[in-house]
Amino acid sequence: MTAVVNQIRLGFYLDSVALMRASRAVEGLAGVEAASLMIGTDANREILDDAFLLDDVGRNAGANDLIIAVRATDTTTAEAAVLSAIELLEQPTAVDDGGSGWNPKSLDGALRTLPGANLAIISVPGSFAVREARRALRRGLHVMVFSDNVPIAKERELKEDARARGLMMMGPDCGTAIIGGAPLGFANAVPAGDIGIVSASGTGLQEVACLIAREGGGISHAIGVGGRDLSDTVGGITALAAIDALDADPDTSRIVIISKPPGSEVARRIYDRIGKSSKSFTVCLFGIDRPVLPANAEFAPTLREAAELALGGVTFGADFDPASFAFDISLDRHRIVGLYTGGTLCAEAQTLLVAAGEPVRSNAPILGALSIVDGDNIDDHEIIDLGADEYTLGRPHPMIEPAVRSDALTDAFADPAVAVILLDVVIGYGAHEDPAGEIARAIDGAEKGAAVVASVCGTDADPQAYTDQVKILRRAGVVVAPSNAHAAELALAIVKR
Repeated sequence: MTAVVNQIRLGFYLDSVALMRASRAVEGLAGVEAASLMIGTDANREILDDAFLLDDVGRNAGANDLIIAVRATDTTTAEAAVLSAIELLEQPTAVDDGGSGWNPKSLDGALRTLPGANLAIISVPGSFAVREARRALRRGLHVMVFSDNVPIAKERELKEDARARGLMMMGPDCGTAIIGGAPLGFANAVPAGDIGIVSASGTGLQEVACLIAREGGGISHAIGVGGRDLSDTVGGITALAAIDALDADPDTSRIVIISKPPGSEVARRIYDRIGKSSKSFTVCLFGIDRPVLPANAEFAPTLREAAELALGGVTFGADFDPASFAFDISLDRHRIVGLYTGGTLCAEAQTLLVAAGEPVRSNAPILGALSIVDGDNIDDHEIIDLGADEYTLGRPHPMIEPAVRSDALTDAFADPAVAVILLDVVIGYGAHEDPAGEIARAIDGAEKGAAVVASVCGTDADPQAYTDQVKILRRAGVVVAPSNAHAAELALAIVKR
């Protein structure tokens, strides 16, 4: 019989990425069915309860406490796993502190250590993020809020405060940025160049930046604004500030804007601002018809085309011809299943399938694709965002722990109607150290009735190295396309054979 054991660490805080990594390590122990380390906010306790990881001890945790939650085959195993988690938490963290041995625990302490800092990254539970972001703005710092679960009205207030102070407020739920060559959050190592990016999408920013880098271009700055910034409620405050900053930057000559559909009023403001610039723009907005843009702007319906236009009209993967691939796949197999770790990469695949007239179901629908709940045609293609809340409750994000995708891969291989399994592999800082290796292990031994098509979002300068990840995938029998858009197009060619 399974057992759930919780332990509380009073007044203990680590950022969410560190806690996810510790959770993954504990979950990998023998006999452990699930494990999660979370700050004890109301929302997090609800997540643990829904995942059958909360007991009476954990229910008493406060918002400043850490809950260590384990579900295992028996009580002894669960208690041992909790002790292992504590040992992980107590291991010293390597900090380049100049030999002082002091790791600041507050914003004031950090500023005493690095008085020249001008940017604060906030990664605390959403209920505390507003307070910390406001304190940073008042200290004259630009802010990147990695945290989510910040009320949208508070987001607007913070951004109005930042605008009044002449500061940039990125986020909330901003997981990616590259500022002055420094990758922040989930980001990639790309060379310096003259292309700036303003993005409401993390993996959209990563894909465009990496395609530009692999074609020999470079990035001046890539500014994440948060997924809600271009809504009419928030008003595009950070996006407009980012355009102003890049327009004034002498090292930026081209600007790329990436977002899901903006609010109508925000779109008008963005287009008006573009028209006042002497620089060239590429606008990539998913889920809308081609807009009427100023003369200095071009529209890109996909991330690949955004990168191509930003580089002056190059063609990525010119020698990649979907018709040149031969697959021994039964004609009874006719469905595409996309298992994505990146939400915008998932959206791009949907965009291409729907544009080709293909029926699509998704848990993150775009362009009129049906949702999984509402869609009842089992022959529809399924394009799934595994980073959505329903897949990450009490578990690490699949970019951090790609094994989250393994069960879904097994199910897709077992489905006799599936012709193609479509995957993204996102590498870089913050991502798993070997996502391609995890995919290869999941594929090993599976019946190969379906083709596996993937793309890798990254560069050779990333810790995992783009070329190395591609080699691992190809050795496992995966066809690796030069971009996510190419991978979706190849999947289409296979099912239309």
